[in-house]
Amino acid sequence: MTTQPNDSTETDIRVLLVDDQSLIRLGFTMVLRSVDGITVVGEADDGAAGVALTESLRPDVVIMDVRMPGVDGIEATSLIASRFPLTRVIILTTFDLDEYAFAGLRAGASGFLLKDARPAELIQAIRSVAAGDAIVAPRITRRMLDLFGSQLPHDAATPRAPAVDRNALLAALTEREFEVFSAVAKGRTNAEISAELFLSESTVKTHVGHILMKLALRDRIHAVVLGYETGVVVPGRD
Repeated sequence: MTTQPNDSTETDIRVLLVDDQSLIRLGFTMVLRSVDGITVVGEADDGAAGVALTESLRPDVVIMDVRMPGVDGIEATSLIASRFPLTRVIILTTFDLDEYAFAGLRAGASGFLLKDARPAELIQAIRSVAAGDAIVAPRITRRMLDLFGSQLPHDAATPRAPAVDRNALLAALTEREFEVFSAVAKGRTNAEISAELFLSESTVKTHVGHILMKLALRDRIHAVVLGYETGVVVPGRD
């Protein structure tokens, strides 16, 4: 568990790296040090250390590995999301571990990133989640949920949704908000929702903001997950 020299400005995006592979952390640090507006403020080699550094450093974004000794990335993500809601988590994954990435999303992560991502993808991902967006296009998320959503294990490594009636939450939406929510959950972009519901894009954006607030969702990607969990979206159907 280490912290970096504090040479960031007030406007820099503060990033914490959590990965048990030192070479991965070194590679990400080297990439990010060359980017204006992003500062690596610390590194941790397991989930417990990552949670502790999040508490002390309050980074804007945490890059979180999944498989680590002790507290893994899923549990650490859940702890960070519940304790530090202003900190966003990006789950690191590989092609054969996508089910863990979705477990991370359910735990409160704001997206996922492949470990072999290009530097530009890493930088864009950090900037996107720091701005409050998901790092994965909703349509891509929907396709991947179609592939893996029904296969996700619900065990100790995959936290269940909080004990609350999620459909009761949806009842708090107005009829128009529910229409917009359904479209978001199906992976529609704001432009597509605008054309489909005959609304301006600014109106759609306003509705989406209200929906995320009413449903206590961190971003659009979690609206997609909720859509699947509540049956608003059925895998294999549009």
